[in-house]
Amino acid sequence: MQISDVNLTDPDIFQQAVPHEMFAVLRREAPVYWHPEESGGFWAITKYADLKTISKTPSLFSSERQGTLLRDLPPQNLPFVQQIMLNMDPPRHRQYRALVNKAFSPRMVNNMHGKIRAMVNRIIDKVIETGECDFVDDIAAQLPLEVICEMMGVPEEDRRQVYAIGNRMVGFDDPDLQLDGKVVADDMDGQAAAAEMFMYAGKLLDQARRHPADDLATALVNAEIDGQRLSDTDFNFFFLLLIIAGNETTRTVTSNGMLDLIGHPEQLHALRKNHLLLPAAVEEILRYNPPVHSFRRTATADTELRGQRIRENDKVILWYPSANRDEEVFDAAQDFNIRRHPNEHLAFGVGEHFCLGANLARMELNEIFRGVLSRVHDIELAAPARRLRSTFINGVKEMRIRFTPGPVAG
Repeated sequence: MQISDVNLTDPDIFQQAVPHEMFAVLRREAPVYWHPEESGGFWAITKYADLKTISKTPSLFSSERQGTLLRDLPPQNLPFVQQIMLNMDPPRHRQYRALVNKAFSPRMVNNMHGKIRAMVNRIIDKVIETGECDFVDDIAAQLPLEVICEMMGVPEEDRRQVYAIGNRMVGFDDPDLQLDGKVVADDMDGQAAAAEMFMYAGKLLDQARRHPADDLATALVNAEIDGQRLSDTDFNFFFLLLIIAGNETTRTVTSNGMLDLIGHPEQLHALRKNHLLLPAAVEEILRYNPPVHSFRRTATADTELRGQRIRENDKVILWYPSANRDEEVFDAAQDFNIRRHPNEHLAFGVGEHFCLGANLARMELNEIFRGVLSRVHDIELAAPARRLRSTFINGVKEMRIRFTPGPVAG
């Protein structure tokens, strides 16, 4: 493969598989590469060290100026996305994150451990007697959705609705996840889904004020630093972010990880025999197939990286699957190895926007794999996994599996 063959803008390519050959060519020959696209182009960043440098320099590489998606947003949509913490820069981002951090405390996360283990058992109970299921919809998607909804006080009867809206928000390039089965250039359904989720968050906010409880929604309502609290709008946007960052991504890693384990049966067997390997296995699952393909930054001034002149307002795209397989950082980087150590992957990001819920995600991933490996035996694919059509989320949207039926936990 040559550089002329590289195309990181076509979601059809990503639906087939992560284009690791393209990333390898760029890491080797053009790690800071000007990638053409219809509206101009962008700098493709494929090396680990460069991704870290850019992520840790928000004054020079902005998340807020044009948002964090590869696709260009219409100017009228920017003010909306700039209200989401993911698309903020310091000092505003630090102030907002400090408030949210106060509510999203280690105590609250740790208190979820027993509940998460019980949730895993209930999720497996629903399918264990059937001997087959869609791993994505019936298992992987259920736990993070339950956790976020439990933490935020979302009533059980509303949770499926929240799940469906979230799918539409991240599936803007996949016709299977849009209401009319079509992808349109201005992403009307994705915008409508975000507006629906924003409105639903308003209902949760009202509930938290009327009926305070020991949950994240109430903690967010009451969080205060130097006399400052989250506004109603801030609360709604944080819920929007939670549904994507705390739900969709954990579902994606769970599905990717199961697929990778099925593809490496000797490592799946080793993990079944020794659950002490689980923490390292989870880190390798995160490295090998991270949930997010790319995030965008926008240069705020002229600068230079690896001899390439980057001009103010240039689009800069960070490619996480590539950085996580950088041969200069990871030995046998293309190999899946549940015993890998050290494993300083970048699946949770780095710097200002390091994932707020990384500890919660790790807990969920350890518990869902512990439950599946303990109770669901002889897992095999019943049909090829169907990947999400997206240059943003590195996801599987359907994965039919067969297994030996077992008993419910009771």
